[in-house]
Amino acid sequence: MEDKLVTLAILTFEKAQILKTILETEGIDVYIHNVNLIQPVISAGVRVRIKESDLPHALRVVEDNHWFEEPEEEQKVQAKRILIPVDFSDYSFKACEIGINYAHNIGAEVMIMHAYFTPYFPMAIPMGDTLAYQVTEEETMQYQLNRVKKDMENIRTHIDRKIGNGELPPVPYDSVLREGLPEEEIIAYSKEYHPSLIIMGTRGKSQKDLDLIGSVTGEVIDLTRVPVMAIPENVKFNNLENVKNIGFATSFKDRDLVAFDNFMEVIKTFPDVHIHLFNISTSKDEWNEIRLSGVKEYLKKHYPEANISHTVLNDGDLLDAIESFVREKEIDMIALSSYRRNVFARLFNPSIARKMLFHTDTALLVMNTTN
Repeated sequence: MEDKLVTLAILTFEKAQILKTILETEGIDVYIHNVNLIQPVISAGVRVRIKESDLPHALRVVEDNHWFEEPEEEQKVQAKRILIPVDFSDYSFKACEIGINYAHNIGAEVMIMHAYFTPYFPMAIPMGDTLAYQVTEEETMQYQLNRVKKDMENIRTHIDRKIGNGELPPVPYDSVLREGLPEEEIIAYSKEYHPSLIIMGTRGKSQKDLDLIGSVTGEVIDLTRVPVMAIPENVKFNNLENVKNIGFATSFKDRDLVAFDNFMEVIKTFPDVHIHLFNISTSKDEWNEIRLSGVKEYLKKHYPEANISHTVLNDGDLLDAIESFVREKEIDMIALSSYRRNVFARLFNPSIARKMLFHTDTALLVMNTTN
């Protein structure tokens, strides 16, 4: 039976070549697909493919080489910047409205960003036809650039009109277009722009499970160090001032206390918000009540003005328990910590934040921490 090929990563041409060299030195056959034959170095969607039987070995090699780790450089965070990646959908407009209202409340500026990907399709071309193919390719790229420029103009017109008639507050904002894979470009641009918060729209619970694999929001949550707020299209508010009940998930780890400090910084302008602590382990454990109560008292000591209570989730499926909790407590937003995991965990054990992103219509605020 023929060993089928699987995609290990989607990278730029340069990164794909580096990874290919690393893997081939380990005796792993590597196949590069989706390379632009005429201008390969500008292709942003190169697939690194290997035989399925080589996948465990390849993952070990990738892990040993720290391929997916970010440089341990200090990130300079500017306190007054909000980044809003958009794809020009209705839920992107909602994310813009929420982000602009929030920016007004904290005195921040806003950057609206769109990353577009130009696919390249390899084909056999006679040498005499190369020039004609290149012209067609350039025309296609120019058409796509003009299209996204027009889409960005439309969203700016939409925002300007709402600011002009008083539906949105006057907030300094700008926009930027980037070519490449959206998740990679959002991460790269956030390192340049240094936002204190990234706000992204999502399709919410109606989204098909298949979309979990390619979710840009899920990838950004997994890879960035910046807090990410995911706004489902069916969320009931367009101003974070209307958020009254926030569920804060804890696994009783020290990193949750660090995340809570960051969380309180984000919500400091929310008036009269009620914070509901809840556990993210639903295995039968009589200590959950004691632990949650202890965490609540610790946080109350450090944040005496905060309205904090705790709820022990029902036993059973975690996502079902969370949905019941959201309904019973009328939760408007769920906040939780996420943290960078190794490549095995990222591929085969999606984070609770990523799972929740596709199983709820409740807004999510993910505070990213390191291991």
